[in-house]
Amino acid sequence: MTDQPSHIPNLRPSSSSWQSGLFSWRWWFTLWRRRLFWVGIILILLAYSVVFRFTYYRPMGSGPAGPPVSREPFQGVWSERNVLLLGIGDSVTAGFGVDAPHNYVSRLLENPPDEFPEMRGMCLQAVLPNITMLNISVSGSTSLHHVMHIEDDSRFPVQSEDVFGIVVMTTGGNDLIHNYGRTPPREGAMYGATLEQAQPWIDNFRDRLDRMVTGISDKFPGGCLIFLADIYDPTDGVGDAPSAFLPAWPDCMKILDAYNTVLHECATRHDNVIAVPMHDVFLGHGIHCSQWWRATYCSDDPTYWFHYNLEDPNIRGYDAIRRVFLNAIAEQRERVSE
Repeated sequence: MTDQPSHIPNLRPSSSSWQSGLFSWRWWFTLWRRRLFWVGIILILLAYSVVFRFTYYRPMGSGPAGPPVSREPFQGVWSERNVLLLGIGDSVTAGFGVDAPHNYVSRLLENPPDEFPEMRGMCLQAVLPNITMLNISVSGSTSLHHVMHIEDDSRFPVQSEDVFGIVVMTTGGNDLIHNYGRTPPREGAMYGATLEQAQPWIDNFRDRLDRMVTGISDKFPGGCLIFLADIYDPTDGVGDAPSAFLPAWPDCMKILDAYNTVLHECATRHDNVIAVPMHDVFLGHGIHCSQWWRATYCSDDPTYWFHYNLEDPNIRGYDAIRRVFLNAIAEQRERVSE
């Protein structure tokens, strides 16, 4: 066949036309590649936002926090007797991280100037007009220190027989978390220990608690009630320390549970010791407070109650502690008024 005459146009597209036109395959490829790139970026950002939202976003919220407190017990005076409100323990009772009027011991005694309307007049000073306060707690201290603090007459002298004691105490928490894995586990700083390794220290804690209760009671010849808080859990029952950027500790929940069992057993053994359920009140307000699928999720207040150091409460956490202690004390008001 001869070549097509030059005056007849060639209608077949050349290979170069498919590679250079407005709708060439290269143009479509480039367009979709750019679209896929930006779609990928958007998906990555969305995934990161979701992970951040439910893993690292810990809203603190504002306003009151913790269980409600009934106004009924605070309608009249419980007793005219002399009462000493005594704080013993670690930084939770010392009030680390907040102004003095807002730590839980001070708020038990009297309402701060900026008290929430529903809590005004609901404090021990309103029902025990002859109450005073002494707080011998020390930030960073462990239960080993607390025994010595109680037995130190210069720090905590023997009270006169006409003084009744209301003692609020947090102890044992620092025994567990110090020194965050920076040192090998030991008694009083057992972070990273196995349950087997910690068992002798748990047994010693049981004996130490009995010694503390006896020491406190001996210094109140006029009688006392000891309100002993159990230990809260910043991981909301998960035990995943790495989520808080700490070294892994496989047996942390077992050891925490063992310590809390010892604290509750102490209240069972001693008639003047009352367990205060700080642990249960704080569940759902730790590092997983935003995770709605967990059993500990608190839909009415899914906020974080801990300080930046993870071991102490923030100002709303202190309000919650004040409320749980105040409820426990109000339940024992007849024993205070005897």
